[in-house]
Amino acid sequence: MTRSAICVFCGSRHGVDPVYRDLAVRVGHGLAARGVGLVYGGGGLGLMGVVSDSVLEAGGHVTGIIPNFLRHAERQHDQLSRLIVTSDMFERKQTMFDLSDGFLALPGGIGTLDEMLEVLTWRQLGQVNKPLVLLDEDGFWAPFIAALEHAVERGFAGENIRELYRAEHSLDAAFAALGLAEAERAAD
Repeated sequence: MTRSAICVFCGSRHGVDPVYRDLAVRVGHGLAARGVGLVYGGGGLGLMGVVSDSVLEAGGHVTGIIPNFLRHAERQHDQLSRLIVTSDMFERKQTMFDLSDGFLALPGGIGTLDEMLEVLTWRQLGQVNKPLVLLDEDGFWAPFIAALEHAVERGFAGENIRELYRAEHSLDAAFAALGLAEAERAAD
């Protein structure tokens, strides 16, 4: 039985380094091992497909949420535990937010940045009180974090922005920041 669900933001591409695919596999297996469901964008391509396939192969629950117009472009994943088709991107993101207990960002492109930044903004505005963790094992998120620091230095963001997200350099630390370490012990 799924105790909770984590929304994973990640690329619809694999990236140039095989380390990203390996990371996606480890995330999927780790979620399933902890009895935590995956909520994600519903596509079968890139890291999105790898994470969802990894959760499923480990016996976990996957909810994919995809807007109708992207069903073919992102190659809708047809083997999910649950697939929700939305009318647009706004409904997709709202549904992802509503069904998740926390958010984990893996490497990705503009879509990943968009989803992650929306959660960050909602956290800043007090509309979401769920953890946001950037999994930064290889420094992928370092330029993004530097941009946030630059905004603070230039007076466009307060220092409290650092409290709105966590950047973790290992999967275990990311799971702990999402409150999943306790779920793993409870499952034993």
